[in-house]
Amino acid sequence: MKNTAKSKIAKAFKSPSEAWAGLVLRLCQKPFISDETAIKAEFRAYMGHTLDLNNPKSFNEKLQWLKLHDRNPLYTTLVDKLAVKEWVSSKIGAQYVVPTLAIWKDVDEIDLNVLPEQFVMKANHYSGYVAICRDKETFDFSYAKKRLAAMMKKNLFYYAREWPYKDVKPLVFAEEYLEPEETGSTADYKVFCFSGEPKMIQLHKGRYSNHTQDTFDPQWNHLDIRQPGYPLTDVTPAAPKQLEEMLRLSRILSAGIPHVRVDWYINRDQLKLGEMTFFDASGLCPFEKYEDDLMIGSWIDLNRAYSANGRP
Repeated sequence: MKNTAKSKIAKAFKSPSEAWAGLVLRLCQKPFISDETAIKAEFRAYMGHTLDLNNPKSFNEKLQWLKLHDRNPLYTTLVDKLAVKEWVSSKIGAQYVVPTLAIWKDVDEIDLNVLPEQFVMKANHYSGYVAICRDKETFDFSYAKKRLAAMMKKNLFYYAREWPYKDVKPLVFAEEYLEPEETGSTADYKVFCFSGEPKMIQLHKGRYSNHTQDTFDPQWNHLDIRQPGYPLTDVTPAAPKQLEEMLRLSRILSAGIPHVRVDWYINRDQLKLGEMTFFDASGLCPFEKYEDDLMIGSWIDLNRAYSANGRP
């Protein structure tokens, strides 16, 4: 998750209750805690009200329900940052994925000599840290190696019970470096798809400085949908010229899935897939207006969820 659940949730809570929510989160990461118990406790701690799994209505509530009941085995492939590249290439073409430069089973195997002057290094099974090398001479490889080594020992599933991550085999890989905008990072277009249809686009800019979040409908009308900790841009961004292509490709990739977020970058006028995410912010980030949470939740048809015996 480029816009990780951890960072998004952290920005939403700047009160004494934040410590309590963090404690609940740590306790719920214990393997002996059942998925449903952990999900209910985390939701109560972060969202401030009880989770109704019998009649979920809001977007955040329905994401929790999907964690428990939408168990399509394909999702494990799609959250794997390496495996998803092959899948996407087979669906829409390899030109839409960021080329992989090298793959290692362990951080001790990393060989910088096989990499170009600029690259990005990350773990395929986890989120929260990306090593960006713009210049090998100044790149702090020791720090990057330490951070990646710590990630290799973790299973993201236990963080908020996002089950697709549980069986992803940990690997470290390097991929091509994408040129940033003036803000120091690439703009991130997050297309929220529901049963194969894009309904909402979040545009994230300035991820490392002055991070903003703007929301649009598929026709690029600016929507007054906000989440705590994410201001709007001063000037509403214009629609990218690749908008229609972005929507078309997102429809292909999200077909048959109750809800998935398809993330895109634009590099040298070419669309590049960022990732596919099934549980935005783990379903633990409120909206400033609860009616927005309900509206977006209404777009998820739980009857389309995958069951153990196939679709209902």
